[in-house]
Amino acid sequence: MAVAAAVVASAAVLPATSVAPVVAAPGDASRAEAAGPTRAAAPTDVYGFVRGCFALRRANGAYVVKDPLGYAAGGATAGAAARFRFQATALGRYMLYDQDRTTLAAVPADLVVAAPRPGKSSDWRARLSRGRLTFTSVATGKGLGVGLLDRVTQTATPESFTPVAVTGCKRFPEMTANATGAPRKGSSPDARVYGYLDDHIHISAFRFLGGRFHCGRPWSPYGVTVAMRDCADHQPNGAAAVFENFLANGSPVGTHDTDGWPSFEGWPRSESLTHEGTYWRWIERSWRGGVRIMVNAVVENRALCEIYPLKQNDCDEMVSARRQIDDMYDLQDYIDAQYGGPGRGFFRVVTSSTQARRVINDGKLAVVLSIEVSETLGCGQFRGTPMCDRATVSRELDDLHRRGVRSLFPVHKFDNALGGTHFDEGATGVLVNVGNRYVTGKFWSANQCPGAPDHDNEPTNPSPELTTALRALLDGTPAGPIVDGELPIYPAGPLCNPRGLTKLGAYTIRQMMARGMIVETDHLSVKARDTALSILEDANYSGLITSHSWGDLGSQRRLQRLGGVVGPMAKESTTFVDKWQTARSLRTPGRIFGIGFGSDINGLATQGAPRPGAAANPVRYPFASFDGAVTLERQVSGTRTYDINVDGVDHYGLYPDWVEDLRLIAGDQIVRDLANGAEVYLQMWARAET
Repeated sequence: MAVAAAVVASAAVLPATSVAPVVAAPGDASRAEAAGPTRAAAPTDVYGFVRGCFALRRANGAYVVKDPLGYAAGGATAGAAARFRFQATALGRYMLYDQDRTTLAAVPADLVVAAPRPGKSSDWRARLSRGRLTFTSVATGKGLGVGLLDRVTQTATPESFTPVAVTGCKRFPEMTANATGAPRKGSSPDARVYGYLDDHIHISAFRFLGGRFHCGRPWSPYGVTVAMRDCADHQPNGAAAVFENFLANGSPVGTHDTDGWPSFEGWPRSESLTHEGTYWRWIERSWRGGVRIMVNAVVENRALCEIYPLKQNDCDEMVSARRQIDDMYDLQDYIDAQYGGPGRGFFRVVTSSTQARRVINDGKLAVVLSIEVSETLGCGQFRGTPMCDRATVSRELDDLHRRGVRSLFPVHKFDNALGGTHFDEGATGVLVNVGNRYVTGKFWSANQCPGAPDHDNEPTNPSPELTTALRALLDGTPAGPIVDGELPIYPAGPLCNPRGLTKLGAYTIRQMMARGMIVETDHLSVKARDTALSILEDANYSGLITSHSWGDLGSQRRLQRLGGVVGPMAKESTTFVDKWQTARSLRTPGRIFGIGFGSDINGLATQGAPRPGAAANPVRYPFASFDGAVTLERQVSGTRTYDINVDGVDHYGLYPDWVEDLRLIAGDQIVRDLANGAEVYLQMWARAET
């Protein structure tokens, strides 16, 4: 019944069209993905070996075999040979995963051994020439060859081997998407598109706060068993995860189950703020299930990074942002490698509305790069003195534009040289306010603004218990002396940040417009946002978005009238329905209406919990994607099976399930409006580019 209902609902969204084939994904138990890409016995390029099962034969006819010491080249037949699954680590690079579930690895003293765990020593750069392969170790730079007593070893010059297709390889560990079918292609590259818009996601947040705050990552060259590990400092039971505990319950004291792969008993969870939620196969499931545009906001916060005691990366926000931009291209290449070569993966970073439209009409996922940091463009400020000027702004925007960034937040968590912030609330807000004091020299200022319907969030006044917890959290850190003093107490609201958009902030908005960039209006104070909207209105510039519910009703009305896009925070399905109804009531007559959603996953934001009362009207599996092209079962990660009715949105792969939940409580119209989200975003972007 669920499948039939979803297909019927999709009929009003999409014109009839044929299902386009997509190269199948690796290692999935579902029917469409089990076989992997079509592959000849002898691939014609080095990328085509991915997930293939091969033996290696020397020029003299001897095969590489497995023995107790590692590997030798003494096998007379393919039947005696070691069987290697070629597991791609990047484009043109492989781990050779043998029949005993170990990997051929380069170690010191030029040895080659069977390593029980994958890692850099198991990573080999492959070259194909005239049907023969050579391998060079990524770890040592030396080649794979054969030495004394026919032992496989490392050599200065790699030896070439003939790959011989065999059977009997073991499957490399991987998650499943549990999605059968392929997203539809458009009728032409420039056709209207259909699908969901996630306008606010943080795939690259594993770099956040110095690179050791966030546990897990969306991919590892060495697979899911490496990518989905908990932070070592969270062991044995999460008691040492003091920031996770503080953000979750307002106290540094607490515990959590640390089991990730394969049981996922401990994480990811919808309420966890420091664990990975966007593993690439979960992204794939959401793409198959309907997401067509994803806006990835690279994120950093220097103050919290410097305060957090464990780090391995630079805390400079723009340095981190650029590294995360590189990560997105590396993820694109990794997914390409799993799909059989450059450009073949579903994940495509795009830099124009035209390119994005073509990507979506090719049945793939368009990924837009955005910047969400507090010292935007290097424009922090200390006690009112800016750390940048107009030349800095122009130079930084030019550099980011060259790197592919097309969307940007002028302000994030702290007041900066461009404008004032919208404040945070709760225990997180108190911590962020301490960070504001740490980097700007001042706590937030907040004045009463009872005459205005719109206002900023109200800063939370710390209770004695919260102050004690905060002091315990920050003891011994650079921010410790701040909380040892007196924390600010704010009057009753509604409150407004007196800091608006500065002259430098106004210059930044105009420079973004000159480059056709999308202005992210969330996190601006009410005063700053009012000025920014006036600048945009004067220019009739519709390249703007509220991407995760940090705006207010008055500014949203102006934004929609101007042609901007609304993408409320996803959260619980019932709450999102209310925000959708508000946006729909403000739609402009005569203009296509669509809406996005901001998952904000990995961004210190909780995801949607299970809907109360779901047992009486549950999402039923399997169900169909909005266009009827893909059938989705319950998602399986390792040994864990997820169900939206019980688990909520524990990870990103459950967003198709979340949309199906929306359909059950709000009807087909909300799905149609979400399916218009990608088209509305592209039209907004195209107007900004002209």
